[in-house]
Amino acid sequence: MGEFDNKEREEVFSKKVRAGKRTYFFDVKATRTGDYYLTLTESKKRLEDGVFVKHKIFLYKEDFEKFAEGLTETVDYIKNHQEVTEKRYEYSENHESSGKNQNDDFSF
Repeated sequence: MGEFDNKEREEVFSKKVRAGKRTYFFDVKATRTGDYYLTLTESKKRLEDGVFVKHKIFLYKEDFEKFAEGLTETVDYIKNHQEVTEKRYEYSENHESSGKNQNDDFSF
């Protein structure tokens, strides 16, 4: 299956998470046989030319448990070895981030 085949897949569920200059997309899609899989996409606007750069990971259901274990272990390690301060990004009623360029659009 090529990359272009995936674009035709039915999107079952989508969650967008804005985090500062990055936006993360968690998309559930269905294969031809109806099995679900997850695509994780990071989108970030390049400052020099305004082009959105996207990185994508495909995660299949048979790998969910091992992936979650690895992610949890890695996050726990960081939290136990360094102070982690989660940033809270506040958006105005117009969905504009305070202190950010108001023309930034991190959607596809």
